[in-house]
Amino acid sequence: MTEPAPARGTAALARYLRTETVGGVVLLVATALALLAANSPLGGLYAGVRDFAVGPAALHLDLTVGEWVKDGLLAVFFFVAGLELKRELVVGELADRRTAALPVLAAFGGMVVPAIIAFAVGHGAPGAGQAWAIPVATDIAFALGVLSLAGSGIPAAARVFLLSLAVVDDLGAIIVIAVLFTAGLSPLPLLAAVLLGAAYWFAQRRRITTPWLYVPLAVATWLAVHGSGIHATIAGVALGLLTRVRADPGEDAAPSVRLEHRLQPWSAGLVVPVFAFFAAGVPVNGAALGAVFHDRIAIAVMAGLFFGKFIGIFGTSYLAVRLGIGARPGGVTWRDISALAVLGGVGFTVSLLIAELSLAGDAAERAKTAVLIASALAALIAAALLLRRGRRTARELN
Repeated sequence: MTEPAPARGTAALARYLRTETVGGVVLLVATALALLAANSPLGGLYAGVRDFAVGPAALHLDLTVGEWVKDGLLAVFFFVAGLELKRELVVGELADRRTAALPVLAAFGGMVVPAIIAFAVGHGAPGAGQAWAIPVATDIAFALGVLSLAGSGIPAAARVFLLSLAVVDDLGAIIVIAVLFTAGLSPLPLLAAVLLGAAYWFAQRRRITTPWLYVPLAVATWLAVHGSGIHATIAGVALGLLTRVRADPGEDAAPSVRLEHRLQPWSAGLVVPVFAFFAAGVPVNGAALGAVFHDRIAIAVMAGLFFGKFIGIFGTSYLAVRLGIGARPGGVTWRDISALAVLGGVGFTVSLLIAELSLAGDAAERAKTAVLIASALAALIAAALLLRRGRRTARELN
């Protein structure tokens, strides 16, 4: 039996699109609740819960609730991202080089240009050596949420372009986290992580399906990666990339498809919103907002996300088409790509994570506020462009 059609190509992307759209709405609600909690009389309780430490100190797992969410719960999100990335590279839109060329190049430009702008603006300020990485990521859940609400008139091919771009963007952000935020490697835990990953791969090759093996393997791999000095969420990505994506004869669907189907709603509807709730609770009073616009790192983050993403995505796409390296998807205009490029400036989940990893204290709070400001501005402008596109399409149909 062949793999079912919904697990391949555009149909699979559409299913993913629908799930992530719902997740974007939930994410928006969680962010609003975080801001309300942090800027209300409940602010002390909110901070107390977030900073409450729990876990065995002997295993170096005496982490705060916020750290458990950031390092542990978010690993599920990265596991789903790894599954999606592996599937798209092997059997999806990114498997065909010609089809993948434009979104891959656009994603590359959308990471490099924001990083250059952020580094240039923040150069010399404390923390600039790592904070340049904050604006490299696009939040696909938020972006697709905006697209679903305002982009009814945009061609389906444009949605596929955005999702393909976001998959490559996720890979770039994963590499940045793995390389930039590995303070020091502990050889024995790293070796254990490699051996556990090999055991997971071998079990996949042997077509073992029982969760009684995979759940303990996943937990042990996370513990080993955490102990090695590499950011623990990388364990999720690694296991996702090691999961089999082609169905055997007689299988209804490959393991990656089954796992994505089961875990995607939990990732989009619970994991990411919980992370947002504990990460997005920043002060938004007049003094706090004023401090953001006097902080070079925060200004660098906003410039990188809002201007850098647009210049990088649109500029690289335009050059790629002009040079014959890539081709615009059918029915997609340059106005559509410009709207999607603005939408690329919605950086949230991974941008907030990198802000917490690269900075500390008030500097991290200001950088996270900058992420929220730039993301909100990009979302509003992109929504206006998409609504204008929808009205134009409606007039043409009438």
